[in-house]
Amino acid sequence: MSKKQFTTHHGMVDILPGESEKWVYLESVIRDVAKSFHFDEIRTPILEQTELIARGVGQLTDIVSKEMFTFSRGDDNYVLRPECTAPVARAFVEHRLDQRGGIQKLFYIGPMFRAERPQKGRQRQFHQFGAEILGSSNPAADVEIIQFMMAVYDKIGIKNATLQLNSVGDPSCRLAYKNALQDYFRPHLDELSEISKTRFDKNPMRILDSKEEEDQPLLEYAPLISDFLSDECRTHFDTVKHYLDNLGINYTLNPRLVRGLDYYTRTAFELTSTDLGSQDALGGGGRYDLLIEEIGGPKTPAVGFASGMERLFIACDALGIEMPVTSIPDVYIVTRGAKAQEWAVKTLGLLRHQGKSATMDLGGRSIKAQLKDANRSNAKWCIIVGETELETSMFTLRNMKESTENQYPLNEIFELIQ
Repeated sequence: MSKKQFTTHHGMVDILPGESEKWVYLESVIRDVAKSFHFDEIRTPILEQTELIARGVGQLTDIVSKEMFTFSRGDDNYVLRPECTAPVARAFVEHRLDQRGGIQKLFYIGPMFRAERPQKGRQRQFHQFGAEILGSSNPAADVEIIQFMMAVYDKIGIKNATLQLNSVGDPSCRLAYKNALQDYFRPHLDELSEISKTRFDKNPMRILDSKEEEDQPLLEYAPLISDFLSDECRTHFDTVKHYLDNLGINYTLNPRLVRGLDYYTRTAFELTSTDLGSQDALGGGGRYDLLIEEIGGPKTPAVGFASGMERLFIACDALGIEMPVTSIPDVYIVTRGAKAQEWAVKTLGLLRHQGKSATMDLGGRSIKAQLKDANRSNAKWCIIVGETELETSMFTLRNMKESTENQYPLNEIFELIQ
């Protein structure tokens, strides 16, 4: 009887050696950008309370209604986090981060989970990086977040992305807009998709997000939020655009961009790329001045973004952008015999203590096989050790790039490979 072979769950993938180095590089770029913008890292649990996500993201969103991985244990209801803004807001409230002093500028990197149909660039476990500014209503904070997002893509080498921009107003603007949308869609209710019909009463703005074929003809002539902005919201949006213009950041106004989550107010933005195909969003975000109060905290203005890491890799592949592989040893010790191996174990410790990446063969292979493995690993140097070298205390040092070698005492080898 054959044993069962286990595989990953549908829509969840292993990140294997050869690929994981790219993830490490991307994470280092994100952290470098965060440091240059003076953002602090925050790490929230993968499990959150189901009610937090439902209240924060919105009951009628696809995430809450169709895509959450939830389960119960005792009286507690858990969800695998489908996004990270609500968890960051929860941490802000729970730990009174407003009392740290000043505006809180936070970033995160990590896995998220959504029970949706897997396809290219869309998995059930996926990874996002993002940033949040909590405590500022200044339009400059909106621009700071957009700059952070775009700086990561610029540093990676993705230049052909389009920034789409809109304002979704404040509650008073949205109420007027909601009434106008309902007046527009009401005579056409029978023509709407089933999901849009469920959105009609509570959040008709979400109808504008619809990808259902039967909704598209009606969306073309729907009222625009820009016609319902208050003077204050219009001034905020004009200031955001003015700052972007001064920075030379190109953008496209998209009056139908409302984003898919209920907590957005005022500025909404999305970064798209034609290199991703029909699922063209690299990342996006906006202002969410109502969220923190909604989950029990003090009234706190905030703005943030989130970007998909898998989608960034797809764009890199499409553009031929290669990320550097950092898993390359400085030194590979090739050994012949048990005494040479004992010497190598000790010497590896000395090399690593000096900050060098060093390795050796652990499979008892021949000299030829070890040298082949050293070459495959792209090691910079090889130290070759056998009984003769141990007796004379003169060791063969091979420069793998130049294919040259000479014999030296160990102290000189340590100086040469600095």
